[in-house]
Amino acid sequence: MKIHIVQHDIRTLRAEENLEWIVKELESEASREALLTVFPAGTVCGSPLFAAAGYTDVQKQAQAVLQELVARSEHRAFLVGLPLQLQDKGLCNAIVFVQNCAIRGVVTKKYLNTDEQKYFVRGEGVQVIDFHDQRLAIGFYEDLKELSKGYVEQPDLVVCCGSQVFDYRRPYRIRYRMTKIVENLNAGLVYVNRTGCEGSFLFGGGSLAMNAAGGVLCQLPYFEEACQTVDMQQIETVEDEKPEAVELVYRGLVCGLHDYFHKNGLHDAVLGLSGGIDSALVATLAVDALGAEHVHGILMPSQYSTDHSVGDAVELANNLGMSYHIVPIKPVFDCLRETMKPVFDGRAEDVTEENMQARIRGTIVMSYANKFGALALNTTNRSEAAMGYGTLYGDSCGALAVIGDLYKTEVYQLSEWINRDGVRIPVNSITKAPSAELRPGQKDSDSLPDYSVLDAVLNLYLDEGMCEDEIVEEGYDREVVQRAIKGVKRNEWKRLQFAPQLKVSPMSFGLDRRWPVS
Repeated sequence: MKIHIVQHDIRTLRAEENLEWIVKELESEASREALLTVFPAGTVCGSPLFAAAGYTDVQKQAQAVLQELVARSEHRAFLVGLPLQLQDKGLCNAIVFVQNCAIRGVVTKKYLNTDEQKYFVRGEGVQVIDFHDQRLAIGFYEDLKELSKGYVEQPDLVVCCGSQVFDYRRPYRIRYRMTKIVENLNAGLVYVNRTGCEGSFLFGGGSLAMNAAGGVLCQLPYFEEACQTVDMQQIETVEDEKPEAVELVYRGLVCGLHDYFHKNGLHDAVLGLSGGIDSALVATLAVDALGAEHVHGILMPSQYSTDHSVGDAVELANNLGMSYHIVPIKPVFDCLRETMKPVFDGRAEDVTEENMQARIRGTIVMSYANKFGALALNTTNRSEAAMGYGTLYGDSCGALAVIGDLYKTEVYQLSEWINRDGVRIPVNSITKAPSAELRPGQKDSDSLPDYSVLDAVLNLYLDEGMCEDEIVEEGYDREVVQRAIKGVKRNEWKRLQFAPQLKVSPMSFGLDRRWPVS
């Protein structure tokens, strides 16, 4: 049996646009040569839909697209996903099997995630449908557990329509699970995942087909649109491509940046360039996603900035071929200090004046964004966000947090990977001690534990869910552990006002990990 696999970057809530590319794909020679064409879950409306799933206009648009596809399906068979209102059940997240101008079957998702449970009713799970002398077990990725439990009759082929969010900690967990299913059932398998970005969510692609012996018959690339027809009876297998995690993170963030701008009708990005590693990495990712001509940097030195900070930022901009402006903040800072003197009534300078500088910088970046119609990129990393190490309405400014889901140590790893074939990010930006340069001689280490220790503790607390005593048992100093946990808990209020971030970890702030503020 020949199956045509379509891995696409679906436009969320753009049913009519999605209809165009679905029809174009179905009319392609490759699709016509196959007995069955398989699209990802959420083909018609995208995902996640959140509250939009409950709106009748969205449901009606999806129904209209389905009717149009059924009408165009003469001598064709394919699987598409959409929100579907069923009279005897309610609104379901569904995969519809269309064949020869008729609906052959409807598969409804059973194991709904937390957000889906608010709008969809629980479905029936995996369904087995006879097709060309083959028994096809068709279902969502989350429902495939039914196969291992023996709730579904033995199939000849498993067809999985997915919409799986990328997780850099376990990039090949899907592959492992698919292999186990094939081994347990002694059946072939086709897995089709969407690619691209929807808001904070990155979808990795990586669709594949496997024979009953577990050999990979075809594998589609990660974070790219692609399609391929595979003969499930073919003998030849292909090498199992598994790029290292850091490369997948790079691909995912570049893809996410590109999609965020493209799908929202945006073109230009602006960010502050400090000469440090965080802004250097964000600028590099932005240039790779949007093109150097669409990325603009602003260097905002203060009286506390070192010469090499400006030099490192200029070197970065020249390496990347992006434009930049130098806007010193001392005149504005001096004016603001003088303006506030009567209010502060002779009080000694403290962190207030440091935050003033950060907020001046944020104002400059946002002013540029307003004047030139650019989107401001936030450069805060996950370690800083966890500890609240940043100024609200200052360096927290920005409409998209590009590296907000990467620990500081992971920022270094990705930067070094980017420089693997030549220096793009200045070496000094990677090797020098990180600093906000808001007071003489300031270093991050004045306020935070060493990042190598802090990140390890944060990982155990945030990602592994360990408590204080368990982390201490892993060999970490209790005082450091207490300091880290306290920092995370007391800064939830600040993170609630943070820019949306591109999600790459399994426990992202605001999306996966939510904590009471009071």
